[in-house]
Amino acid sequence: MPSRRHFLLASAASAAALGVAALPAGPAQAAPARSHPFGRHGSPAARLTPRTLYVDPHGRGDFTTVRAAVDAATGTGRTLVLAPGTYRETVAVDASRTDMTWLGATGDPRDVVIVYDNAAGTQKPDGSGTYGTSGSATTTLQADGFTAHAVTFANDWLRADHPDITGTQAVALKVLGDRSAFRRCRFLGHQDTLYADSTSLAAFPRQYFAHCYVEGDVDFVFGRATAVFEGCHFHTLNRTDLAAAPYGFVFAPSTSVANPRGYLVTQGRVTSEAPDGYYKLARPWVPSSDTTARPMLTVRETWLGPGIDAVAPYTNMRDTYPWQAQRFAEYRNTGPGAKITAPENRPQLTRSEADSATREAYMGEWTPWRGR
Repeated sequence: MPSRRHFLLASAASAAALGVAALPAGPAQAAPARSHPFGRHGSPAARLTPRTLYVDPHGRGDFTTVRAAVDAATGTGRTLVLAPGTYRETVAVDASRTDMTWLGATGDPRDVVIVYDNAAGTQKPDGSGTYGTSGSATTTLQADGFTAHAVTFANDWLRADHPDITGTQAVALKVLGDRSAFRRCRFLGHQDTLYADSTSLAAFPRQYFAHCYVEGDVDFVFGRATAVFEGCHFHTLNRTDLAAAPYGFVFAPSTSVANPRGYLVTQGRVTSEAPDGYYKLARPWVPSSDTTARPMLTVRETWLGPGIDAVAPYTNMRDTYPWQAQRFAEYRNTGPGAKITAPENRPQLTRSEADSATREAYMGEWTPWRGR
C-alpha cells in the first residue's frame, strides 16, 4: 500500500541532503536486475578480498539475504557488498563480528533498503510477549568497528495500521558498538528511528554519522552513546493523528552522568513537513534503568527550519528531570528555528566552550572522517 510505505519515498529533500540527484518519487523497492549488480566492488568471481561476501536478492551473489551473509561472516574484518534491492528482514551483528563493513553497491542509499515492521508492542510469533523498543529494531549492531556506506535502514511500522498497539516505538537501527561509522546512509521511521546507544552504563561507545539523512517524529534520535552527526539532515514528519503541538522531538539523549560527551550535531540542518513550530528540538530521556543519567546534546552551526519551536525548543520528558538540569547547548545556529527570542530557553556555548565541542574532542584518537 503506498500510504503504508510513504516515508520510503525517494524524496527530493533526502536526495539533496545526500548530495545526489533527485529521482522521481516512488516507493523504495528492488531495483531492476543489472548485469553488474555490485558495480566497482567486484563479484563472487572476482572478489575485492578473500573476506568479501556479496549479497543480491536476484541470486547473483553469495547470498540473497543480509542475515544469511552476516551469519556466514564470522570473525573480524569481513566486508558485505549489497546489491540494489529491498531486503525485508531483521538483521543482527553480534559482538564477535568486529570491524565489519557494509557497502551499498551503487553508492546511492536509496538503492539498498533494509526494512522490517516490528514495533515495541508487536506480539512475538512464539507468544512470549512483545518485542519492546530494543527488540523492534530492524537492524541491531553490537560489534565494535562497524562501518556502513550508502545503505538505508528503515522500519515501516505505522500507528494508523495498528490502532490496538500502544507500544509505538519502532526502531530502524540500534547501534551499540564503539568506532561505529555511517556515511551517506538513511535512517527512516517514525518513533525511535535511530537508537545510538551503548552496551552498558559504563561503556561510552563512539559513533560517527556523516552526511546522513534521518527522519521521524517522536524521539527519533535517542540513546546514550557518544555520537557525532556531521553534515546530517534531520527531517520531522507531519502527523494527522494529533490536533495540536508538539508533534514530537528530534533528539532524546540519555547520556550517563559519568560520560563527559553525549550527542554532537554539527553543520547539519533540520527540516519539517509539519506546521511551523510544531516540533521540539530535544527532550532529555532519563530512563528508569538509569535515574542518574544526565542527557547531553550540543547543536552547533546547524540550520534549524521553521518546524522547530524557536521560543521553547526544549521540553521535559518527565518533570522530575527538567531539561534545564541537563547538558543541552547550542552554538551559532541559523534559520528561523534558531531565532533567540527567550534566551533562558536557549543555552549557548561560549567561544571557549565551543572549542571543546568538536568531532576531534568527541572521537579522540579515532578519526573516521579520514576514511573512504
